[in-house]
Amino acid sequence: MSAAELKRRVGAPAELKQQLVDCIRMLERSDIIDYNGHCSVRVDDNRVFINIGSCQRSRLTVDDICTIDLEANQIEGNGNAPLERHLHCGIYRVRPDVKAIVHAHPKWSTFLTMVGESYQPVYAQGSLVYPVPLLDSPNSINNRGMADRLAATLGDRPAALMKSHGAVTVGKDIVEAFVLANYMEENAYRQYMALQ
Repeated sequence: MSAAELKRRVGAPAELKQQLVDCIRMLERSDIIDYNGHCSVRVDDNRVFINIGSCQRSRLTVDDICTIDLEANQIEGNGNAPLERHLHCGIYRVRPDVKAIVHAHPKWSTFLTMVGESYQPVYAQGSLVYPVPLLDSPNSINNRGMADRLAATLGDRPAALMKSHGAVTVGKDIVEAFVLANYMEENAYRQYMALQ
């Protein structure tokens, strides 16, 4: 897909950055993303917008968005890209259909992985990500090898869990990745409560 075609489909760079900021701030307000969570959007075939690692998610602005390439090299921006930028690049490299990624450490989804429960849909929207594959490692996705493992675990699914670590959702745009992250966490909460 050409850069011009991608721009027509998902918006101009300034609009993409603002959508990314809005998404992260809403995820923070929903207690899905914490200080270490990060989200990204594909700009073109080799560039990605992602929030910098040191930014306060609740006060994020477009100045806290940097640009990286698919090899995880920072191209521009104030501050450094997050250490787990490799997570995003690994998925984008093998999934040209993915235009946005949310990586968070949501408590209920993570609790399920800690107690050995597989994700099961317990309400309608929760089924949108089912089945959810599990990367059986709590390690940070901060290098290409780990990123490739996660991308292989995700496969063609819209979401994956990482044992005792967190979750990733992907979408055709940041809105879809955001919505799926919310649905997955709400489902995990209901499932966990039902198990008590």
